[in-house]
Amino acid sequence: MWIRIKALIVKELIAMLRDKRARFTLIVPPLIQLFILAQAITLEVKNISVVFYSQDAGWYSNELYQRIKGSPYFSNVFNVNSHHELKTIIDNQKALIGIEIKSDFSMMLSQKKTTDLQLILDGRRSNAAQIAQLYILKIIQRINTDIQVKQSHYSPPQVIAVFRSWFNPNLDYLLYTVPCLVGILSMMLGLLVTALSVAREREMGNFDQLLVSPLQTWEILVGKMLPAMIIGISESTVIMIIAMILYKIPFHGSLLLFYFSMIIFITSIIGVGLFISALSQTQQQAMLGSFVFMVPTMLLSGFATPIENMPIWLQPVSWFIPITHFFIIIKGVFLKDMSLMEVLWNVWPMALIAIFTLSLAGWMFKRRLE
Repeated sequence: MWIRIKALIVKELIAMLRDKRARFTLIVPPLIQLFILAQAITLEVKNISVVFYSQDAGWYSNELYQRIKGSPYFSNVFNVNSHHELKTIIDNQKALIGIEIKSDFSMMLSQKKTTDLQLILDGRRSNAAQIAQLYILKIIQRINTDIQVKQSHYSPPQVIAVFRSWFNPNLDYLLYTVPCLVGILSMMLGLLVTALSVAREREMGNFDQLLVSPLQTWEILVGKMLPAMIIGISESTVIMIIAMILYKIPFHGSLLLFYFSMIIFITSIIGVGLFISALSQTQQQAMLGSFVFMVPTMLLSGFATPIENMPIWLQPVSWFIPITHFFIIIKGVFLKDMSLMEVLWNVWPMALIAIFTLSLAGWMFKRRLE
């Protein structure tokens, strides 16, 4: 029995590694994706462009302009002379936010009267526009405090918030994205390797040999699963080492717990890949099926947007996505020393998903082999 499984595993590894295109697909794209996506995937709002239209030549409007221009969040500040120019710049998406100041702005403030200014946001980028608005409001709040001090000659009492960021002291976004990329690339590798395995044999005409072989259904599953597991864990280890060395991502947790959870996670993904592979007649169909699975998985996993922001009826769907639970584990293991009970609390849903997907894949294989 084990000799047959070993022979199938060796055959799968040789079939994947002797093909130059397969070797290239397994090694080069994940590394390129790590380097590119680590820099590209970010929800931070920086290098904001602002269009500034002031009808007032006083000190206060000029002070606001200089503070916005000197802020590290704003890279380009366009100073225009008409509302039409402001509108054109925002329409053409050359600026995210516009500021329009009335002609009596400085006069009203110098007379200790309340005045206003208009902020125009580009609603096509709603999330970034709201964050940019908060930056502007913070600058305006500081100006209001300075005006009070200047006009009353004393500093009013203030509440000062002293914050401390746990697990990510500098709020470096790489410490969030790079560990998540380890899980994403592991999922992609495990899914593609298994999804293409049976489809490749069908195209090459080798699938019929399985029909007349003494291999049982579960032996075929194990023989298809272990090579993908070996490749997935090996590639994930390389990606993790690069993340720790190149991007200085700390690893505070247990390697044993990390690899234990990764094995369960990749097993659940392999079950999905084998199911897709059993349904597909060609490698192209298997590839398309993999992407059909990955796109909603990434959108619903909580990677790009918090699960709490989704509609209440949609939130339970994320529980059935393996990488949702693996994201919690991988961030906890990397950024803090996640305890055994916390890891197990997020591992058991992946184990249930793995049992279900492998059982479903086994049923499909049994139907094919009968």
